[in-house]
Amino acid sequence: MALISPVALGLAGCAESASPVPFAPDYQGIETRLLDGDLVNFHVSMRGARDALDVERYAECAAAQYALIRGYGFARHLRTSVSEEAGIWQGDAVYTISAALPRGLLTIDAEVVAANCAENGIPMV
Repeated sequence: MALISPVALGLAGCAESASPVPFAPDYQGIETRLLDGDLVNFHVSMRGARDALDVERYAECAAAQYALIRGYGFARHLRTSVSEEAGIWQGDAVYTISAALPRGLLTIDAEVVAANCAENGIPMV
């Protein structure tokens, strides 16, 4: 017979009764800067992010739509820096955009990503 400590039982009860905080993002804007030819910088700002991944996803949505607006079908992620201060999350991302699938692991199909962003209510450029 296995023995279960009272502390373990108490913790199990807490885990079951904890309700998750609803995700209610407030997307506060996208700034886009063409750096050089196919190199683009995106600054995004939002409140209510759960973590840095939400900010990164917002920047990815901006990159996907920007690529489509420019007549390209793909983008490749180069870097994203995320910071948070006083509840405001900032993202600074750099992508390359291209007509053909670029080399590298962090590539996105702009049409697929933009459709997913629209479906999830994430604003784009």
